[in-house]
Amino acid sequence: MDPNERDEREPVLPSQDHMRQQRLAKLGRLEKPSTKPGDTTKSETKSEVSAQSALSTSSSSTNPPKPNPVNQENTQSTPLPSREITSTTSSSPSRTSTPNPFSQLGVQNETNGNNAPSDSALPSKKMHIAKVDTLEDWSNRAISDIFRITLDESRTTDTRGNKLIYLPELKAELEQAGEPIKLTASTIDSAIIEAARHVPSGKALLDYLLPCWKRVMRALKHPRPPPAERLAVLNEAKRLCMSNCIFALTMPEYFGRDPNPSHDSLVPYLLRHHDNEDGICLDFFNEAVSRIPEDDTVAAVFVDAMVAMSRKVATMTMNDDYKPYINCLVSYSRFSPLLNALVEHPSFRVNPTPDMTKEQIATASETQTILGPFFRISPLQAEVTKTYFANPRTIDPGHVRSAQSALQMTLKAHQSDLTGITNAFVRASPNARNSILDWFAFIMNTNHKRRALQVKATEVASDGFMVNVTAILDQLCQPFMDATFSRIDRIDINYLRRNPRIDMSDETKLNADQATSDAFYKTQLPGSSNFISEVFFLTLAAHHYGLGATNSKLKDLDKDIKYVEGIIKRIEEEIPKLQSEPARQFMAKQQLQNAVKAVERHIALKHGIEGVVLDESTQTLSLQFMRYVAVWLLRVASGKDYTPVNGVKLELPLSADKPDAFSCLPEYALQDITENFKFAFRFVPQILISALGDEMITLCITFLRSSDYIKNPYLKSSLVTVLCSGTWPVFHFRSGILADSLNGSSFANEHLLHSLMKFYIECEHSGVSSAFYDKFNIRYEIFQVIKCIWPNNVYKDQLSRESKVNRQFFLQFVNLLLNDATYLLDEALTKLVKIHEYQKQLRDPTLSPEDKEKVRTDLEQAEQQCQSWMQLVNDTMGMMKLFTAALRDAFTMPEIVTRLAGMLNYNLESLTGPKRSNLKVEDGKKYHFDPKTLLLDFIHVYLNLAPKPAFIDAVAADGRSYKPANFEAASQLLRSPKFNADPGMRAAWDSLREKFAEAKRRLDQAELDLGDIPDEFEDPLMGDLMTDPVILPSHNIVDRSTIVQQLLSNPLDPFTRSPMTIEDVVPADELRARIQEWKAERIAAAKAKTKVSEGGNAMDTD
Repeated sequence: MDPNERDEREPVLPSQDHMRQQRLAKLGRLEKPSTKPGDTTKSETKSEVSAQSALSTSSSSTNPPKPNPVNQENTQSTPLPSREITSTTSSSPSRTSTPNPFSQLGVQNETNGNNAPSDSALPSKKMHIAKVDTLEDWSNRAISDIFRITLDESRTTDTRGNKLIYLPELKAELEQAGEPIKLTASTIDSAIIEAARHVPSGKALLDYLLPCWKRVMRALKHPRPPPAERLAVLNEAKRLCMSNCIFALTMPEYFGRDPNPSHDSLVPYLLRHHDNEDGICLDFFNEAVSRIPEDDTVAAVFVDAMVAMSRKVATMTMNDDYKPYINCLVSYSRFSPLLNALVEHPSFRVNPTPDMTKEQIATASETQTILGPFFRISPLQAEVTKTYFANPRTIDPGHVRSAQSALQMTLKAHQSDLTGITNAFVRASPNARNSILDWFAFIMNTNHKRRALQVKATEVASDGFMVNVTAILDQLCQPFMDATFSRIDRIDINYLRRNPRIDMSDETKLNADQATSDAFYKTQLPGSSNFISEVFFLTLAAHHYGLGATNSKLKDLDKDIKYVEGIIKRIEEEIPKLQSEPARQFMAKQQLQNAVKAVERHIALKHGIEGVVLDESTQTLSLQFMRYVAVWLLRVASGKDYTPVNGVKLELPLSADKPDAFSCLPEYALQDITENFKFAFRFVPQILISALGDEMITLCITFLRSSDYIKNPYLKSSLVTVLCSGTWPVFHFRSGILADSLNGSSFANEHLLHSLMKFYIECEHSGVSSAFYDKFNIRYEIFQVIKCIWPNNVYKDQLSRESKVNRQFFLQFVNLLLNDATYLLDEALTKLVKIHEYQKQLRDPTLSPEDKEKVRTDLEQAEQQCQSWMQLVNDTMGMMKLFTAALRDAFTMPEIVTRLAGMLNYNLESLTGPKRSNLKVEDGKKYHFDPKTLLLDFIHVYLNLAPKPAFIDAVAADGRSYKPANFEAASQLLRSPKFNADPGMRAAWDSLREKFAEAKRRLDQAELDLGDIPDEFEDPLMGDLMTDPVILPSHNIVDRSTIVQQLLSNPLDPFTRSPMTIEDVVPADELRARIQEWKAERIAAAKAKTKVSEGGNAMDTD
C-alpha cells in the first residue's frame, strides 16, 4: 500500500520518518504501484511466469510448494520452471492429455482455477508447468531475498541458510492497517529503516545496504526481463536502496545513529573489488551520479571519499598496496559529474598561504593536492629503490637488470592509469580541463629550482613525481603529433602573449635580455589559445623541469658515488692505524658506516633512475615530442611553413632581422631538444634508428650557420655535440646513425661544412671564462663530423671553393687549426716528459713511502691531462693530413705557410731529436700516444705539401727549428722494420730532404748577401726584414704578413689591444720603396763581390 494512500488510522510518523519523508521528497520519489495487498490478479501472464525464474532467489525445485494461510508470509519460494507454457486456457486438448513431468520428481501439480488435469491426461511430450504467482506473493519473496528480511518470526534463514532480519514493527503496522502480512513495494522503505536498526552499532550500515544493492541489480540484469509490474517493484527497491545508502553516509541520525567518520564514508567500499558483495560497482556509480543534479550531497560523498583516499596515498610508496586506490580513481574518472565536483574541492589545487615558504609551495602539489599523491607513486621513491636494489655495492648486474625491468612494467601500468585519468579530466568539461591544466602549470611554475646548479631534494618536487607528470603530458600530445606534422600549425607562438599558464619570466631567453623580454611580453594579444598550444608549452616546460632534470642527475650521481667511494677507501686505510687510539678509531668507524650508507643510497637511486629514464618507450615518446619542438622552432625563426616532408627549403643564413617571438623564447626550448638527443645517443641509441629525422640536422646546421640567433655559447656548442653523437658507431651503422643523412641531404651538402668552419672560428672568442679549454672539446667534435663526411667529394670541393672565394674566412680557419696543433702538441708532449720522469722516480727503491705517494698523485694528474691533450692532438693532426692532401694551394698561402712550416719542424725535433727518449712511457696506449703513428702523420703533411716551392722555402727558412739531422733521423726510422714504411714513401721523404737542404743553402747565402738589416726595415714583432710594411691604427709599422697572422688569431692591434681589422691598415709605400732599394743595392754588391772573387781566383790559377 502506498503511504500516500493510507487513511486517518495510520499511526503518526516519528520524527525520523518526518526527516525521511522530507529527504525523499527532495530526491524526487518515484510513483509507487497503487496495487494493494489482496488486489492482485488471479493469474499472471506468460512473461510474469518467466520473470519468476529470473528474480526469485530462494526457490526450491525439490519440495512442492504448500498453500499459505491468508495474511501469512509465504516462506517457500515457488519452484522455477525450466520451460514455460501458458496455463490460462482450460479447454486446450493438450492440457488434458499431457502427463505431468513433475510427477517423476515427486512434485505436486498446482491448479489454476478449477481445471486441474490429471497425470494421465498430460501428453507424452516433456512440458514444464510453472506455478503462477500473484504479484503480492512474488513481491514478498523478491523483497525478502533482496534485503534478507522477513515478517514471519519463525523464519530465521532463507533456503540458502542466510540469516533473515525479522521486522516486528512493520508486521504490527500491517496488521493494524488490516493489510496482508507481505512485503510490497510500498513497504520497502519502512522495511529498510527497521532492518537498518538491527545492524550492530559497531558495524557500518553500508555493510548491510551494499549487498542488498548488489542483489537487486542482479535481479534487474537477469537475461529474461521481468514484466512491467515486477520491474516497477525492482526499480523501487533499487531507488530506495540507493537513497538509504546516501542517507547512511550523510544522515546517520536518520537511522538513529550518531555520526561516525569510520562508518560514514565510501572509502572502504570503494577500495574493495567491485565484484565483492560490499564493494562499489559501476552500477552504484551510475545510479549515484544520476542523482547529482537533484541532490548536491551525492557528489560531496564521493569527493570526500576521494580526498580521504588521496591523503592515504600520500603516505604510500610503490612498495605498498596502492593499486586499489588508483583503481578507484580510474573508476571515479569515468563519470564527468564526479570530476567536475572534484575540481571544485579546495584540495584539488594548492592554495598558498603567506606563511608558506617557496620550498613548501614547490612540494605542496605532490602531497597536498588530490591528484599529487597518485602521481607521486614511483620506483624512484627511496624506499622502493632500497627494496629493489638491496646491497647495491655488491649486487649482481643481472639482478639489477631484472629489478629494473620489473619496475618499468609496474611504472608503465601506473602511468597508463594516470593517462586515462588525466584524459578524463580533459574531456569532462571546460572547467575540469582548465583545472587540470592549471594544476600541471602550478607544478612547473613552482619547481624552477629543479634546474639550479645546487638542488636540495627536500626543497623541490621529487624526481618520480615530475617524471610521471612529464610522461602523462607526453601522452596528451600524442593525438596531434603525427608523422607528417599536419597539425603543427596549431601551435600558436602568440600563446605566450595571452596570459599563459606557464611562467617563464625568470628564464634566460634565446637572444634577448630581461628588459627586452619583459617589454615584448608586456603587450598582451587578444583572443584565446587552443588546447594544443596549452599542452605543447606545458609539456615543453615539463621536459625541462621534470624528465630533463632527472636525466641530468645520472652524471651527478656518478660523481657523487666516485667521491664517496674515495672517502670510504681512505677511512678503511686509516682505521688500522688507529689501534692505539680507540676514541678516534670509533669515530672513524662511525664515519665509515655513514659513508657506506650514503654511497649505497646513491647507487640504489642511480639504478632506479636508470630503470625509469632508460625505458625505451619513455624516451621514444620524449624524442617524438622533441622532433615537433625542433620543427616548430625552425618555423618561428625562419617565418616559413617548414616541415621535413612538405618540401619547403630554408634559406641560410637566416634573416638578419631576428623575430622577437623567437628571441624572447626561453633557452630551454632549444636546450630540451639537444639534451634529450644527447642523452638518447649515449644511453639508448637503438631507439634513434627510427626516431631521427632530417629536422634535427636542419636544426643544428641552421643555428650554427646563423649562430647570432642564439646568445648562449654552450647552447650553440650542444648543436655540434648532437651532430658528433650521430657519427658514433651504432650496430651496423659504422659511421653513425646520422652519416647517411649528413652525406645525402642536399641541405647538409650545401651548408654543413661552412657552418662547422664558422663555429670553429667563433668558439675561439665565446666570451665565457672557460672558453680557452672549451674550444678544444668543441673542435674535437667538429673534427669527428668532418671525418664522417670527408669521403664525400662534395665537401672536398666545397672546402676548396671556400679557400678561393672566401679567402679571409678560410685563412682564419687554418690559422686556428695551426694554433691548436701547436698548443696541443706542446702540452701533450710536455706531459709525456713528466710522466716519463714520474715513472722513473717510482722505480727508485730508495724513495720513501710519503714521497712515493706524492709522486703517484702527481703522476695520476699528469696522466689525466695527457690523455685529454693527446686525443685532441691525434684528431687535429688527422684533420691537417686530410686538408693538406686536398688543398695544397690553400695551405701554402703566404699568410699560412711560414707558421705551418715552423710548427712541423718544431714537433719533428721532439719526435726524432736527441731528447725523444724522454717521451718513452709505460703503456703509451693508455694516453692515446703512439709515436709511430704521430710521426707518420707529420711525414704525410710534409709530403702532401712537397710539390709547393713556397713550402720548401718556408721549411728551410725556419731558423729556429729546421735541422737536417732531424730529417735524417726520420729517414732512419722509416727504414726500420718497426715502421714497415712503404718504399715509395721512403724515397719521397729522402728526395724531400734534399730539397730542404738545397733551399737552406740558397737562403743562407741570400742572408749573407744582405748582411745586417737596418732597424727601420726590421719588423718589430718578428725581427725579420719587412717586404710589405703597413701602418697600423696605432701608427706602428709592421709587415703585412705579420699583422695578418696576428688578426687571424686575435682581432686586436698588438700594440694597443684595440679592435681592428686588416682593412684598417695603411700601406707604407715610401718605406717599402726604400726597403726594396736597399735590398737591391745589397744584392748587387754581393754579386759584384762574388765576381771579383771569382776573377781573382782565375788569375791565381793562371
